[in-house]
Amino acid sequence: MIENRPWLTFASHATLFTGIALVALPVWLALVASTHPASAFGVGHIPLWFGDAGAETWGTVLFEKAGNGVDTPVWFMMLNSLIMALGITFGKIAISLLSAYAIVFFRFPFRNLCFWVIFMTLMLPVEVRIVPTYEVVANLDLLNSYTGLTLPLIASATATFLFRQCFLSIPGELVEAARMDGAGPWRFFFDILLPLSRTNIAALFVILFIYGWNQYLWPLLITTDDAYYTLVMSIKRMLSVTDGDIAWNQIMATTLLAMLPPVAVVIGMQKLFVKGLVDSEK
Repeated sequence: MIENRPWLTFASHATLFTGIALVALPVWLALVASTHPASAFGVGHIPLWFGDAGAETWGTVLFEKAGNGVDTPVWFMMLNSLIMALGITFGKIAISLLSAYAIVFFRFPFRNLCFWVIFMTLMLPVEVRIVPTYEVVANLDLLNSYTGLTLPLIASATATFLFRQCFLSIPGELVEAARMDGAGPWRFFFDILLPLSRTNIAALFVILFIYGWNQYLWPLLITTDDAYYTLVMSIKRMLSVTDGDIAWNQIMATTLLAMLPPVAVVIGMQKLFVKGLVDSEK
């Protein structure tokens, strides 16, 4: 029997709505700020309701230029960010799948040593190896290119570890049955392993896409051409104004647009994401 406690229900709902309000308030303020002219923020208070400059601000940001020294329109920077995020995501998933497959299902000398060497790279994030990585990319003439934006970031020890754990849970009888049916290594990989790993791939896709989309330091270092600016790094450039007022309305509109793709990916893949994290049955 479940005891009915109205005060507990009220407290839980009040806590939930308070959390929603705290999360939604900055988004609301950014949306409102994008509809006011830039001069509205020099009077010492933040508007709380919509203004009449929204269409002009959003049109300028999307199709003309982002503003504050960034002359590239936001839609083009969103395209650059999307190319970078998808390149990093698919690259990490593909390499990690093949690495985990080789470590789990193939017998070769120093197999476990190879895995632990890969796992130890978790202690070396991009920020630690930024100087040698930049030197290699520069020597290969990959500055200001999509290859330079994505290639140094596609290796992932975390994804390799997660796929290894997933593959270790596959029964040995299934492997023997596939071998008896004449399935070779590639057929076993594509016809059996990939379908069984679908939820794990979906969960990693969400995490890695957000990771790639939010990259700031690496694009900032290797891009000097406006044609390869990504959206997140451009927001910081828009704030770096040496003289004159900061166009907060354009910055807020750009920030809201930068939020849309990650939110869309999380919402669109929510069921598979949650299932990939909690479902233990393969």
